[in-house]
Amino acid sequence: MKPFNIGDRRIGPDEPTFVIAEAGSNHNGDFETAKELIDVAAAADADAVKFQTFRAESLYVEDSGNVDYLNDERSIYDIIESMEMPYDWIPELHDYCQTQGVQFMSTPFDERSAAELEPYVPAWKIASYTSSHHPFLRHLARTDKPIIMSTGAHTLSEVAESVDVLCDAGVDDLVLLHCVASYPTPLSDANVRVVETLSDEFDVLSGFSDHTLDPTVAPSAAVALGGNVVEKHFTLDNSMEGPDHEFALEPDELDEMVSAIRDTEAALGTAEKRVLDVEQELYQKARRAIHAVEDINAGETFTDENVRVIRPGDREAGLSPKFYDEVVGAVATRDVRRGDGIQWADVDR
Repeated sequence: MKPFNIGDRRIGPDEPTFVIAEAGSNHNGDFETAKELIDVAAAADADAVKFQTFRAESLYVEDSGNVDYLNDERSIYDIIESMEMPYDWIPELHDYCQTQGVQFMSTPFDERSAAELEPYVPAWKIASYTSSHHPFLRHLARTDKPIIMSTGAHTLSEVAESVDVLCDAGVDDLVLLHCVASYPTPLSDANVRVVETLSDEFDVLSGFSDHTLDPTVAPSAAVALGGNVVEKHFTLDNSMEGPDHEFALEPDELDEMVSAIRDTEAALGTAEKRVLDVEQELYQKARRAIHAVEDINAGETFTDENVRVIRPGDREAGLSPKFYDEVVGAVATRDVRRGDGIQWADVDR
């Protein structure tokens, strides 16, 4: 799994999780709302804020019917058309992201949108429903940008086909995101272990595009399982009109998610098993050692009655308990007072 950069951020197994705050279309067609979303993402210390760039005519046939989960009488085509982000926002949002210290990203859903975005995004984010659109994958691969691809509503074999397409097209820098295409996703269906499956199966970086309502459980689990990228929808207010607001995080929850991810990273530490600096006091005072529990005069024998394996506290620790059988039955070479740690110099071997 080769690390690589997205903008100025290194992505890889030994790097901090790349957190994408997914604004999507929660701007509701208002430029100032889009900027507010950027402000929220930056304040939460997300690494990137991501929008979606599409045209309804490139996504759905006009007579596309309804989708139950949106709870909207309009056809899916009309809903998508109302959510389109104007192309002339792209350079302005990019520049505003730069001033706020967060990377600008947007998912393209068609070739024209990709062309408009190409000068302004450091990587491509491919939506789940586009991940089996092989011609479009090849089109994006030709731009020589890193690719983050969600895999919701696809089988492992279908993901493998898409990975082959991207690799054959020359993509070296790839992240696969586990995703469940249900809005919201019940925690019981999050299946976060697929994060491991994707990295193990394809030897690429992996992560999680999360649609659960809880701000911390699934993202933290993904990080604990080795996820390198976490993406989650957010909004200014769940009560705003639009299909993606209800299941998105509110600003305080986005803060909570990023903090939980960073806390999880800190808790994971390294794989090295050693005595840590924070353990030093109890390493000295609480690890058991061989100590005299009675005064022992030179020439007397160490016995089960006059020595014991106990904690030294502030006293100098005696020998390790693993030497107990060598001490018991041996003769004291000098006087040992009650509480003293038994040292090799005290033992006639």
